[in-house]
Amino acid sequence: MNSLTKLVWTAFITLLIISCEEKKPDPRLDQPEEFKKVLDAHGDWSKWINSEAFSFTMFHETNLTQENYFINLDSREVRIDGQFFQIGFDGEKTWISPNRQAFGGPSVRFYQDFYFYFFAMPYILTDLAARVEKVENQDLNGKNYVAFEATFEEGHHSGPSNQYTLLIDPETNKLEWVLYKVTFFNNPNPPLQAMKYEDYRDAGGLIFPRVITGYSIAGDSTERFRSQVSFADVVLTEDTFDQDLFEMPEKLAVVAN
Repeated sequence: MNSLTKLVWTAFITLLIISCEEKKPDPRLDQPEEFKKVLDAHGDWSKWINSEAFSFTMFHETNLTQENYFINLDSREVRIDGQFFQIGFDGEKTWISPNRQAFGGPSVRFYQDFYFYFFAMPYILTDLAARVEKVENQDLNGKNYVAFEATFEEGHHSGPSNQYTLLIDPETNKLEWVLYKVTFFNNPNPPLQAMKYEDYRDAGGLIFPRVITGYSIAGDSTERFRSQVSFADVVLTEDTFDQDLFEMPEKLAVVAN
């Protein structure tokens, strides 16, 4: 066998090996069949799994302030640029600029993930640390909903709660409500609260709510209006944001809890 023939055979065998290698499917695509129907109703949800970064603009309708969010999805690094503060999480610590007083809430670390988690529902529940299971239908404000319960493994979640109940419109399979109790502050008996999802808009093949409204809950009805936020400029990318975006500034910034 001459050298040219050997080269051809080597190239052929190499290509054969490569073509025969099985590409392992992403385990995040392996969701319960009933939950897949919900995800399918929200678009090509594989795009969420294949994306590395996520950004959006949020408006607080109650005080007319604006915040721009930038998140690296795998590492969960976060940057929030508000009108009066900047908040960042570099993978290890949470910081705020220009000072702690710029943010009036009880916890900066709690706030850094609060709206991100709710806005990213139901896609964020494809996380490997999340478990979703169908439960009995549930009534809210006189309407009967298909219900799912979502829980996160201890130590693998930084959102406002470790457990969420998703109420799904039975006709459209779209998410309409998320019920939750804030467990972040270790309150032994936190009140039940609700987020309503409205006016879905397409963003590159996935749909996101334009408006999310918060309510308190009494029995099987909403009781008191709590907050309302709206969203725009939703972008998912296959490239991560540069690490510099999440690093704490050398001046006019402090580590926050």
